Amino acid sequence: MLEFNEKTHLLERTEFVFPLQDVSEPNLYRNLFSYEEIPKIAFNHRHVPINMPKEIWITDTTFRDGQQSRQPYTTEQIVHLYDLLHKLSGPKGIIRQSEFFLYSKKDRDAVYKCLERGYEFPEVTSWIRASKKDFEMVKEIGLKETGILVSCSDYHIFYKMHMTRKQAIDHYLGIVKECMETGVRPRCHLEDITRADFYGFVVPFVYELMKLSKETGIPVKIRACDTMGYGISFPGATLPRSVPGIIYGLLHYARVPSELIEWHGHNDFYRAVNNASTAWLYGASGVNCSLLGIGERTGNCPLEAMVIEYAQLRGTTDGMDTTVITEIAEYYEKEIGYKIPPMTPFVGKNFNVTRAGIHADGLLKNEEIYNIFDTEKLLNRPCRVAISNTSGLAGIAHWINAYFGLRGDKALNKRDEIVIKVKEWVDAQYDEGRVTVITDEELEEITLKTVKALNRTLE
Repeated sequence: MLEFNEKTHLLERTEFVFPLQDVSEPNLYRNLFSYEEIPKIAFNHRHVPINMPKEIWITDTTFRDGQQSRQPYTTEQIVHLYDLLHKLSGPKGIIRQSEFFLYSKKDRDAVYKCLERGYEFPEVTSWIRASKKDFEMVKEIGLKETGILVSCSDYHIFYKMHMTRKQAIDHYLGIVKECMETGVRPRCHLEDITRADFYGFVVPFVYELMKLSKETGIPVKIRACDTMGYGISFPGATLPRSVPGIIYGLLHYARVPSELIEWHGHNDFYRAVNNASTAWLYGASGVNCSLLGIGERTGNCPLEAMVIEYAQLRGTTDGMDTTVITEIAEYYEKEIGYKIPPMTPFVGKNFNVTRAGIHADGLLKNEEIYNIFDTEKLLNRPCRVAISNTSGLAGIAHWINAYFGLRGDKALNKRDEIVIKVKEWVDAQYDEGRVTVITDEELEEITLKTVKALNRTLE
């Protein structure tokens, strides 16, 4: 069958048949996943086209996957973070949905309180076990969509579920139909897709889901879950690890429209952000993330990272309030007690702090030289320098100006007497054998003492 593609303006073949391969033994891709060795990245040099959807968005799993690796959030913490997600999302609702557990009273209370906010975005959705009782709970609360676990690799089908592929598909389709009968939109989480037999199981299964969706008129979302972080973004990499290949196959062979495709990736091999961006580029409208990347094992794709990726790919924030990223980081540290690694991009204490004296000299002359963008404007985080024996006069001047908010004519240059006196104190610290950086508290104290001694002000 041929169809004219309005995007490429070409006739394209659209009718592909991939029958289920109901194998008797699991395909574990031992040539790629030997277990006793580091997984291998293989190439077949087959390239698929970039196919960025007209609309892309972010979905959140902070209160589901994000709660699986830390102590549960309190109801109050969940509601406050949900408020911040709404504020960050902006008027266009770029953060489209947030998914919740429903099993504890605390989680259900949080869902009710978040629903009471009346926000259009992020829409409150759930993640449940595949049971009629759980579906009824979703319906009772009034949610319109829920996630359902449909594991798709032979590792899960044969070894965890003890089923054949045919039995697994029949089981999953039955579950999805039950969900539809309750009036809830199903979101199918294809667990472990980067170790699954893509054309022997994933495509025939998802194609059946799309047929069911067409018959009922109820949209069925497909979440491609890179559960173990094996996804590879390199062009020409082979399936099942190829992120471009997975998204292309879901679009063109399983006939899933972009708006129903969502990528969910983990960071086991440091690829979560890159893989999520790649999923967008090749045709998935949604990428699923958690705040600060907190999640199972090495975590999920950090939501704040994809806010910045969105702006880079689209050339606009589309109304997202990026300063809320700093509010979120501060709330985690001050109220929740979570310690963010200081080098973490956008949210860590040191992400825009420089220590080298020559870099600090550049910052003092023009901060664009060593700062990634205007972090004060976009994240409410002015760039800073950390003071050590290598910081020099420029570093100390920059620290004083940033810490005390001195700008324009009020800013101190590196030849100011205050800067010179503070530098002398810093040098004395290291002459006595100190090896650690000077803390902000110490610098504040010595700066104020110096200002007072010189009968000066910092105004």
